Amino acid sequence: MKLKTVWMVPTLASMAVFASACGGGGEEPGGSEESSGGEGSGEESSGQEGGSGDIAIDGSSTVFPIMEAVSEEFQKENEDIEAPVGVSGSGGGFERFIEGETDLNNASREISEEEQEALEEEEIEYTELTMAYDGITVAVNPENDFVDQLTYDQLEQIYSDDSDAETWSDINEEWPDEELDLYAPGTDSGTHDYFVENVLGGADLTRNASTSEDDNTLVNGVAGSESALGFFGYSYYSENEDDLKAVPVTDDDEEAVEPSPETINDESYPLARPLFTYFKNSSVEDDEDVEEYVRFANENAGELAEEVGYAAAPDSVYEENEEKIDEAAGE
Repeated sequence: MKLKTVWMVPTLASMAVFASACGGGGEEPGGSEESSGGEGSGEESSGQEGGSGDIAIDGSSTVFPIMEAVSEEFQKENEDIEAPVGVSGSGGGFERFIEGETDLNNASREISEEEQEALEEEEIEYTELTMAYDGITVAVNPENDFVDQLTYDQLEQIYSDDSDAETWSDINEEWPDEELDLYAPGTDSGTHDYFVENVLGGADLTRNASTSEDDNTLVNGVAGSESALGFFGYSYYSENEDDLKAVPVTDDDEEAVEPSPETINDESYPLARPLFTYFKNSSVEDDEDVEEYVRFANENAGELAEEVGYAAAPDSVYEENEEKIDEAAGE
């Protein structure tokens, strides 16, 4: 089976553009960290760190395809400015943002109260911008011919550490007595946090899942195992549709909905969610390059999000973002 290699961190197409990002720490995508099974700590990033360019950007692997595209287009117009995009996960990126190491942090979840308090202690003022919409996609191997939909209750039974389910037949007696081969984002991932809070009701993720902050690792895991189930950002599914099968999801007794740009945009898909970037106000106020980048990102994120497989936010969202940028820049 030949898989598409998408959104590698950094991608082959962007290695030359983002060469300055290669000095960051962390495991290479597709490496051994948290990908062989068991409970991953999520303490290390599976991607490259941003921050070695003129504009320091890090954070979510889900938001990465959008912001990588933003940086590529921005650098075509501003060849003297480097804006490499790192991938430490939403949580790992916020840690660096709090330490003052980055100008922007991309996140697939809203900033937590603990992170807000830490930024306040460091006297770092920040602004949240909504960049696009995503739908967390639950996927199985295309050879799986028995799962046609999943409920939140079933997903909780599969992924909660409180559950004793080990086989597909434990979830539905009509399904095969085959061991569940599970893949999930690591603990530094905002997708992990969103799924735990909204699907598992705050329960810990099962220790039986192979975890990684690199969504490509999860895609490869599901595509390579007929008994696999995983979840990740919609863009990673849409770029690998031939090697994955998306599972319609329902959070109640209503008809299950399959993820698509349309169902994500109108939020009929239960796992639709906004994607964010956070910028440090002082960076925008004091550095014209950062301000120009943030404005460029807001003006182009919607179109670029659609190009990489996500859904653009309504125009009103980007208009509100522009007002926030003006305020942060002191205009």
